[in-house]
Amino acid sequence: LEAADAPLGAARAQIHGTYIVAQTRDGLVLVDMHAAHERLVYERLKAQRAGGRIERQVLLIPEVVDLDAVDVDRLADASALLAECGLVLESFGPGAILVREAPSALAGGNLQALVRDVADALAETGEAGPLGERRDALLSRMACHGSIRAGRQLRPEEMNALLRDMEATPNSGQCNHGRPTYVELPLPDIERLFGRR
Repeated sequence: LEAADAPLGAARAQIHGTYIVAQTRDGLVLVDMHAAHERLVYERLKAQRAGGRIERQVLLIPEVVDLDAVDVDRLADASALLAECGLVLESFGPGAILVREAPSALAGGNLQALVRDVADALAETGEAGPLGERRDALLSRMACHGSIRAGRQLRPEEMNALLRDMEATPNSGQCNHGRPTYVELPLPDIERLFGRR
């Protein structure tokens, strides 16, 4: 099967540091690479969680994150929930938290930003809602930190791998926030734009 025959086609270019242009047999597909990859990471984390445990990476040197005391307490109170999400934290005095383990899917991400974002998410949701929904909301928030950043230049094989992963992943047509991750433009519509039909 040639890449152009695949549902999302063959990657031909990356534009504006954010979008992948792919050619299909009967048109083109424009993919928001950050939104698409964020959804893939989220679905991977959810699948691992459903399988019993999110894969974690133990940090050789734990990361210290300075926070206000309220956020430290909030994170400490949610430590069991966060551990289920693959994030193992420990209080480190009145104004800091220690990151001991993080989800492997987020490897190489900014742990400082991740912990601050998780603290914000906990402040927004508090103890409200069913545990499963709160866990999924946290996983969704965390997935952003493990995804390809806009502006990163991808090699053709990386773009095509992203397209193939999208085709194999449920719900990959929309990001965690409900926006589309790609749009299709059929060849007849392109031809109409140029007065060929």
